[in-house]
Amino acid sequence: MCLHRSGETISRLFTRVCNAVNRLHPHLLKKPEPTLEDSTDRRWKWLKNCLGALDGTYIKCLVPLEDKPRYRTRKNDISTNVLGVCSQDMQFIYVLAGWEGLAADSRVLRDVLLRPRGLKVPRPYYYL
Repeated sequence: MCLHRSGETISRLFTRVCNAVNRLHPHLLKKPEPTLEDSTDRRWKWLKNCLGALDGTYIKCLVPLEDKPRYRTRKNDISTNVLGVCSQDMQFIYVLAGWEGLAADSRVLRDVLLRPRGLKVPRPYYYL
């Protein structure tokens, strides 16, 4: 037996899950710790003061017909642009979802860095 759900039902439930994750973020997201000079980790010891890595990805989504042009990616998918930031041990530090698929990664990153409660990168640290 195959069960079907409307796009509206999936969207509503996905929003509820996202809101629950947002409320749990202090418990789910790790605080970044820089790579120290005396690090023995063979992968990270060369990257002094590195807090972790960041990257963007697209997640397919359903949007109203009038919004589809903004969410259409260069590969013609309807997607939202998601930025994820991880520590060296692959624990999430920060996640931002919701940008249109049309938005460039640099635009999403600039927005994350300028938000009042966005990603903070203290000097002299950095993310790859």
